[in-house]
Amino acid sequence: MPLMLPMPLMPLATGSEPAVSLQGLARSFGPVHAVRGLTFDIAAGELFGIVGPDGAGKTTTLRMLAGVLRPTSGDATVLGVSVARDPEGVKHHVAYMSQRFGLYTDLTVRENIDFYADLYGVPSGERPARRERLYAFSGLGPFEHRLAGQLSGGMKQKLGLCAALIHQPAVMILDEPTFGVDPISRRDLWLIVHEMVASGTTVIVSTAYLDEAERCDRVAMLHEGRLLALDAPLPLQRRLEGRVLAVEADRPRQAQGVLRSIPSVRHAVLFGELLHVTFDDPGRDWPPARATLEAVGHPVRRAEPVEASLEDVFIELVGTQGR
Repeated sequence: MPLMLPMPLMPLATGSEPAVSLQGLARSFGPVHAVRGLTFDIAAGELFGIVGPDGAGKTTTLRMLAGVLRPTSGDATVLGVSVARDPEGVKHHVAYMSQRFGLYTDLTVRENIDFYADLYGVPSGERPARRERLYAFSGLGPFEHRLAGQLSGGMKQKLGLCAALIHQPAVMILDEPTFGVDPISRRDLWLIVHEMVASGTTVIVSTAYLDEAERCDRVAMLHEGRLLALDAPLPLQRRLEGRVLAVEADRPRQAQGVLRSIPSVRHAVLFGELLHVTFDDPGRDWPPARATLEAVGHPVRRAEPVEASLEDVFIELVGTQGR
């Protein structure tokens, strides 16, 4: 059966108080509705992902939660403080790292961290221990006297995290922290994020990389400002259980075009040299689809069922909404 909307939201544990709660949160820019009535809760100590393509409303949502941008309608509370009524109060509880490198390139690593410690009023006696802990999990200790402008992209992101964490915020908001960084730095950044969560910090992270979203406790999928689904990654993926085939065929990009023209194929998505092909019933629909592929010059080397990725799920949801 096709994946149906709306999808149920995975609730918080009974009796737990959410760290962040959205109630019909919306934001428009003139005629453009960037965020459309988001309602959900985020638990204390949760690693919560907000995913979707460019234009989905991720950054606008995070800016409202950080108290940087007022909602057009609705509200959200961060540790009980309203982003609509008291955005300045929200800023005392959160650290917000935007997509752009927001530190001072003509200051050193240590000077940037110390500057943010001054801004947040971190007691001078506590700074050395906090700084050393940040150096320990970011690996920036050997570079503390290097100018920030001379750091690699991944090291700049680590420095941004360190500066944001110097005041030990209860809620950390990260807007696509791994965008444009190399794979090793992506791994290191996620290790830092997981350590933050293990220490009790609530982390809200946006990403366009759906493979990264699988690291989160729960994921909110946004499309054109709307919430498509909210659940843990594995239950989301299981909604397509048994319906996705990994297909290896000659000239996969051209084969993708052929598959998309077949009515029984719900989606055909490239994953490297493989195609993930979604059907309502693969046992019924794949044999004629394979025959069509091979008849037009795309021999199939192998085809086997695979676990659906979050990208498969997201594409299915968007397609279902469109239909």
